Amino acid sequence: MPNRFFWYDVMTTDTKAAEDFYRGVVGWGAESAGAGNGDYTLFTADGQHAAGLMAIPEDARKAGVGPAWMGYIKVDDVDATAARIAKEGGKLHRGPFDIPGVMRIAVVSDPQSAGFIVAKPMPRMAPSTLAAGAPGTIGWHELYAGEWKSAFAFYEKLFGWTKAEAHDMGPMGIYQLFAAGGEPIGGMMTKPPQVPMPYWGYYINVAAIDAAASRVAAGGGKVVNGPMEVPGGQWVLQAKDPQGAFFALVAPKR
Repeated sequence: MPNRFFWYDVMTTDTKAAEDFYRGVVGWGAESAGAGNGDYTLFTADGQHAAGLMAIPEDARKAGVGPAWMGYIKVDDVDATAARIAKEGGKLHRGPFDIPGVMRIAVVSDPQSAGFIVAKPMPRMAPSTLAAGAPGTIGWHELYAGEWKSAFAFYEKLFGWTKAEAHDMGPMGIYQLFAAGGEPIGGMMTKPPQVPMPYWGYYINVAAIDAAASRVAAGGGKVVNGPMEVPGGQWVLQAKDPQGAFFALVAPKR
């Protein structure tokens, strides 16, 4: 379905160490993307592709980009969407360009500098049939915005996202859930002052949060927030991998 997140990958400084870490924490398998796709690694869940892993591109590294997860939003026309993003105050960082036989993409950021990718998969990229909430899939998308109301207006205009329930977080402000043609797929809020810049965060589904927290620590990562229960009864934590990429985990039980 267009205008939804459909793919995710992590750019890192040590691909082998990152592969070992996420395989241990999430339980992913891993395989090469094959000839012609550089050193791109595909993480697998139940035999299906769930996410990717790559070295930070040289131009991004020279620009000071560090290890980070990126989400891909599916669109019908990458070139037109990239132009609209620039017109609405966002920024085009790279592309549009083709990953031969896989997808056409553009690396962009919103007007408040949170980065993401817009992409159109090519026919050979079969959609995943993994069930929502299955271990190893991405279960939630979270935007820490410079100011969430104007950020939502940007995504609403660009992708047609709609507001769902809003949660009053007290001193932390409003946490606004959003939907993309169905049930809520994420939330956004104004970032706290200690967060240096706006960013998108992605929550990977695991079976139980405490066991996953132990695996994060055992693998050399660091839990920076949680575990904690969130509305709806799920448990989450936020963490950094050994190379410094921020990620999060969500589970149905502690």
